[in-house]
Amino acid sequence: RRLADIEVDRCAGQGKDAMDVAVKSSDRAKAAVQPVTEIKKVGVIGAGQMGSGIAHVVALGGFDVLINDIKADAVDRAVKSIEKNMQRQVAKGIISASDMTAALDRIKPAASIDHLAQCDLVIEAATEDESVKRKIFAELCPRLKPGALVATNTSSISITRLAATTDRPELFIGMHFMNPVPLMELVEVIRGIATEDEVFATARAFVDSLGKKTTVSEDFPAFIVNRILLPMINEAIYTLYEGVGTVEGIDKAMKLGAHHPMGPLELADFIGLDTCLSVMQVLYEGLADSKYRPCPLLVKYVEAGWLGRKTNRGFYDYRGEKPVPTR
Repeated sequence: RRLADIEVDRCAGQGKDAMDVAVKSSDRAKAAVQPVTEIKKVGVIGAGQMGSGIAHVVALGGFDVLINDIKADAVDRAVKSIEKNMQRQVAKGIISASDMTAALDRIKPAASIDHLAQCDLVIEAATEDESVKRKIFAELCPRLKPGALVATNTSSISITRLAATTDRPELFIGMHFMNPVPLMELVEVIRGIATEDEVFATARAFVDSLGKKTTVSEDFPAFIVNRILLPMINEAIYTLYEGVGTVEGIDKAMKLGAHHPMGPLELADFIGLDTCLSVMQVLYEGLADSKYRPCPLLVKYVEAGWLGRKTNRGFYDYRGEKPVPTR
């Protein structure tokens, strides 16, 4: 009986020791990943239209910015584009010349992803392709300091799913800036299932500091804006595909009849037809509803490489002095 009691006590002691080790390990893990709460240096991955726009507003917000892209010449083009856009803002009296000079001084190219190691926040703004984003996070996260926050500018892909591919799902969040970033006031903030409250609060405060307004979306395919906007664009493409109206007729109808500043086909060209297709595919696959099926005409244009303004051809041809419909 005494031996049995000793064995029980031994097992209980081992259990307590195991619990103590687990608690200490958990405490160490928590201590190792205390999230950054004061953002000073921001990395932006992707020097395209969205990445350069984000770098633009972040620099004007008073933060140091490092821009990285797989193509070095893309970073050079982005910096020139930012300067040109800021000059327009100066001419319109939106910012002062000294604001522009100070902001441009804060923007630096990052030739390698290694140069983002000391950033407090890194915003991924690469193409709307989940496999590309996963690869970026796989390369980025091991190089970051433990408490650094990671954000994605995805307009449709699951934040929870992207976060799960990183070493820091608790420090991962969605920040969906609108295009063109310097002009559009809204940023959708989307937390994944693991995102900590402190990270969510820091992200919202950061967006507020840029002079933007936030709206909070649950982590569902395409979030709020694109859940509404892209099916409308897709329906406009179906309207063209079925011969209900012409390119100019559809755009004119929505501009004059619904008071939209841009027609849906003109807007699709501005967004990029490849991005439109990617979002519709996420909606169609994620919600399994036939109403989100991408229009075959949209698929055909993307297959042809007619992606809109960025390739000079989409629903309009931009190679001449004035855009003309391609159908």
